[in-house]
Amino acid sequence: MAANKLRLHIENSRKKNSIFHTLPAHWDAACRRHRTLARHIGKVSFGWDGDILEAALADTELVIGVPADRSNLATRAPRLKWVHSTSAGVDGVLPLDWLPRGTAFTNNSGAHGHKAEQYMTMAYHLLNSRMAAIMANQQARDWEALFSPSISGKTAVVVGLGDLGEAAARAAKKIGLKVIGVRRSAQKNRHADRVVTYRQLDRVLPLADFLVLAVPLTAETRKLLNAARMDLLKPSAGVINIARGPVIDQDALEKRLRSGRLAGAVLDVVEPEPLPADATLWTAPNLIITPHVSCDDGEHYIDISLDLWFENLALFLAGKKLKRRIDPKLGY
Repeated sequence: MAANKLRLHIENSRKKNSIFHTLPAHWDAACRRHRTLARHIGKVSFGWDGDILEAALADTELVIGVPADRSNLATRAPRLKWVHSTSAGVDGVLPLDWLPRGTAFTNNSGAHGHKAEQYMTMAYHLLNSRMAAIMANQQARDWEALFSPSISGKTAVVVGLGDLGEAAARAAKKIGLKVIGVRRSAQKNRHADRVVTYRQLDRVLPLADFLVLAVPLTAETRKLLNAARMDLLKPSAGVINIARGPVIDQDALEKRLRSGRLAGAVLDVVEPEPLPADATLWTAPNLIITPHVSCDDGEHYIDISLDLWFENLALFLAGKKLKRRIDPKLGY
């Protein structure tokens, strides 16, 4: 390897959908887009499910893709400086006790916002237009005129204002909704009319026409939307989850959909995934389930991801703080 050039290993998993596979063609194209930065990278290896991982870790400094076997990394990868996850959600690799001291760990936050905004625009309209019920009537060959009000002026409560939450807020504003954002601090956000902290969540839930879950899955957010909080929502409200399945008490949500206590829901994430064929959730009324596809660009996901990685590489080379670095204590 040329002197002063960084050694990179890219780890892939065949269990993941092919849109998440980083191939040599993706890497070569990214290097052409970032020629100056790419000159700092020397040897690059591509692994699949650990097939060449051990040999690669011996001298690698940078890893894209979180290896399945993360045990004793400090010994197995003595030169490791930075691991990058090609997923925004890192709940599957928490806690970060496997991460060697002094090694940076970043995620793919920022790769999903554009697609998520498009999905959220659709989801708001699906709920407002009562499309789940209309589609069910179509299957039953039942001609029932289900009218719906204008969506303008309704309120979206968006829980979490990261990449996905901001996308949900942007989409809401563009179609005339009021937006109340909820996050750890009440710091203003340009896409929200108002921002409150999690402590005030229960106060704003009754205002929601649409409740959007866009938080990372942590110990604090697991079953954040529990049965008691669902009962604070008005019966005409709809729930949209683009976070992780466990942030909602799924059984409680299903009961309220079946009883008519909530008007509808759009779930892009459920627990477990894939949802078993015999799960009763499939048949809950006024529910649309999408198979965890809301935020990932099916054509350019890896291109977007590598552009974000190269943005961070510039900071890494300059000795500056990396963007999207995960705090081991917070889990995001």
